[in-house]
Amino acid sequence: MAFEFKNWLIPVFVFAGTTAVLFLVRGLSFALLHRWAKKTETQLDDIIIKAFRTPSVYWCFAIGLQAGVTLSDVPEKYIFYLTRAIHVIVILSVTIAAANLSGKIFKNYIQRSNLPIPTTGLAYGLLKGTIIVIGFLIMLSVLGVSITPLLTALGVGGLAVALALQDTLANLFAGIHILMEKSIRAGDFIKLETGQEGYVDDITWRTTRVRMLPNNIVVIPNSKLSQSVVTNYYLPEKRMSLLIPVGVSYSSDPERVEQILVEEAKKAVGEIPGLLGDPEPFVRFIPGYGDSSLDFTLICQVQEFVDQYLAQHELRKRIFKRFREEGIEIPFPHRTVYLREEKEWRK
Repeated sequence: MAFEFKNWLIPVFVFAGTTAVLFLVRGLSFALLHRWAKKTETQLDDIIIKAFRTPSVYWCFAIGLQAGVTLSDVPEKYIFYLTRAIHVIVILSVTIAAANLSGKIFKNYIQRSNLPIPTTGLAYGLLKGTIIVIGFLIMLSVLGVSITPLLTALGVGGLAVALALQDTLANLFAGIHILMEKSIRAGDFIKLETGQEGYVDDITWRTTRVRMLPNNIVVIPNSKLSQSVVTNYYLPEKRMSLLIPVGVSYSSDPERVEQILVEEAKKAVGEIPGLLGDPEPFVRFIPGYGDSSLDFTLICQVQEFVDQYLAQHELRKRIFKRFREEGIEIPFPHRTVYLREEKEWRK
């Protein structure tokens, strides 16, 4: 017993001492790297440091364990299992580091390049999941587990799972289809055929989340979304036309009304946030002759969908004030009613 205890005591001390020294070096190294990263303008160095923070803990344990095994007289059967454990730790840590690093670099690259590719939870999850699966298969090979029978079993079992999870898989592939088609992207403002509208917050593996203007979230299964009629107000571009109907009295001069509307819209450009002056605002005598008024339509451009609310609010106030100054009447709806007595009706 004394001999066995002595054989185990030296490797334990070597493992503990090596690991402690490595943790100290790791802490000092990350502190220096953080100071250096703060001085740089790019975010790539910060991403790399964060990605390797957790895996470096496993590397310290693996190196310490390897040092303990190398400087010990442990029997071969124990060394075999310890070596396998070291390999598993290294592969696991490298897999985690690669998955985190690739995912964060992907997000950062898409955001900086402004490419029309959605950085959604589904795309991020697929990228990390692929790397983790590859790392898991490599780990099984190192442990001596044959991958071929496993893949065969997964193929047979996958058919049964696919039948049991039809709805889940339908939502998954519908989400992938939405991402690949790019008809709906994270950040777009959309309107559903049911009337709900808002910003696409995220597209996950099962659902799409839409944040409405009252700051509520609508959760839609991807399969339902792919089959419904959706209006995307950010395609082909964010800017859109704003149509404001204006009715005036039949006694008004149409030319003068058109001139006033265009003048007020041009004055508002640069003063109302989101209202654009290119192309210039214009007026059309449409729909034309109403029951009680001459109906015009003021047409201008806004930067994006939500800008129309403030633009309409301010333009209507300015137009109303200008009409009062010019003596142009905005008529109330009225009807002409003819009354006749019963005797006259019979005649």
